[in-house]
Amino acid sequence: MPIAHNCILAQVPTEQLIVNGIALGSIIALAAIGLTLTYGILRLSNFAHGDFMTLGAYFTWLANINGVNIWISMILGAVGTVLVMLLSELWLWQPMRNARASSTSLIILSIGLALFLRNGIIFIWGGGNQSYNLPVVPAIDLMGVKVAYYRIIVVVMAVFAIAALHFLLQNTKIGKAMRAVADNVDLARVSGINVEQVVIWTWVITGTLTAFGGAMYGLITAVRPNMGWFLILPMFASVILGGIGNPYGAILGAIIIGLAQELSVPWLGSEYKLAVALVVMVLMLLIRPQGLFRGTI
Repeated sequence: MPIAHNCILAQVPTEQLIVNGIALGSIIALAAIGLTLTYGILRLSNFAHGDFMTLGAYFTWLANINGVNIWISMILGAVGTVLVMLLSELWLWQPMRNARASSTSLIILSIGLALFLRNGIIFIWGGGNQSYNLPVVPAIDLMGVKVAYYRIIVVVMAVFAIAALHFLLQNTKIGKAMRAVADNVDLARVSGINVEQVVIWTWVITGTLTAFGGAMYGLITAVRPNMGWFLILPMFASVILGGIGNPYGAILGAIIIGLAQELSVPWLGSEYKLAVALVVMVLMLLIRPQGLFRGTI
């Protein structure tokens, strides 16, 4: 039976795998940007990031099944995710920073938060798969390749979100302040930058992008409690590959990871996608630990 399964996988056209990889990479990119921003500005390796992604998908699903348009549902899902992230900042991360907690303590706390969020989702909404209330749309033919409609939507939305982030970081006052804090928080504070305001904005941007990533992942798969947890390794692999703290590097790293995972399916099967991300991450750490780009905003 496994041989037959692999034969079926091998029949998938390479072009189709590339399209799937770009769509997956676009989703990972949105979440990886948030992950690298929280590390670059807050010096926090947040292992709960994947579960915030899941939470955004569930908030979107909850609004959608109650009659709200899917696009408005995504906005509501982002708002809900940002609020939960701000509560975690108020109750967890800010007190830990004030207590000058070690990076190890912060990692352990983030893992505990991840477990809390995941089990809270299971407690409230159950452990089964959920689906949005959406019409069935036929695949679109792009140069001979049948592409699922919602995969195209995912890529387009990701491009717009990344373009908006680029504009914010490069052309707004808060974006310049975020870059200054990422470079040197003490110097930024002495220069008159409101660091606490930058922290709040970091969570707002991170929560928005992460929730959109989770909601978009629900468009091409299903909404389930462990969806974000299984993406946390590709997220970290993308961040390390692109350069820790560099959002543009995280985008490129995510696309590479998404393509590598999908293109490996005919040879390894879908069960080993995470192993591919792990191998890429380990190789990058061994060959070029600083990543492809300098780790800064």
